[in-house]
Amino acid sequence: MSDFLQSMAASSAERAAALADIRVAGAPAPLPLRLGRFDVIAEIKDRSPAEGDLATPQNERGVQAQRYAKGGAAAISVLTEPSRFAGSMQHLADVVAAVPDTPVMRKDFLVELVQVLEARSVGASGVLLIATMLRDAKLGAMLDCAFEHGMFVLLETFDATELARVAKLLELPRYQEQAERGQLLVGVNTRNLRTLEVDATRLAQLATALPDARCVAESGLHSADDAAAVAALGYQLALVGTALMRSDDPAALVADMRAAGSARIAA
Repeated sequence: MSDFLQSMAASSAERAAALADIRVAGAPAPLPLRLGRFDVIAEIKDRSPAEGDLATPQNERGVQAQRYAKGGAAAISVLTEPSRFAGSMQHLADVVAAVPDTPVMRKDFLVELVQVLEARSVGASGVLLIATMLRDAKLGAMLDCAFEHGMFVLLETFDATELARVAKLLELPRYQEQAERGQLLVGVNTRNLRTLEVDATRLAQLATALPDARCVAESGLHSADDAAAVAALGYQLALVGTALMRSDDPAALVADMRAAGSARIAA
């Protein structure tokens, strides 16, 4: 695990330990992912350690989420990590309220079961889990908790070793079923979590190692051409944040990326 992930894991564990009793009763019902040929998970984040401040008065998160939904985003990812990304659980709740018909995913460095329940308690329909941060038993427990509560999971990897580990996990019938239903996604993050720089070659390098699931290209995608390029490599979704936060027309960019990726897959 990189130094950055270790520090994120430590601060996440502190946040988890401070949580009181979490109640999910009464939360908005989870929404399943409805996926086409190629889809976009559109991200809301106030800050990026690599890019600096991203939020402006023009992309207030509720309005920004509605723009993403207008463009046809399959889901909206919301950063809730406070120390490096200026996120919060309130941001997640705000987005859930703003787009009641679009699935919303909590993106954070989750290390404890209670954090999955915390996300569900404010209406999140999905969570991101980082494979390298979680031992097998904890990862399995967190996956099971998410699926038991009707949530989808984006399981993030960084290298061939983690992809092989995920492929083995998908041999288990309960996870294979979720992958076949499109509720267990496998992500490949191109960001080097030591330097925070994007390695643009990683998606191609790992394309032959992708497991039998819908796979998500994460980080460094900015245009419809980028979406078409990753679709050609075998990815069926893109997770896009910075480019959308800085776009003058994020709805159009989401729609253009979806169309370009879908056209490349159909070709």
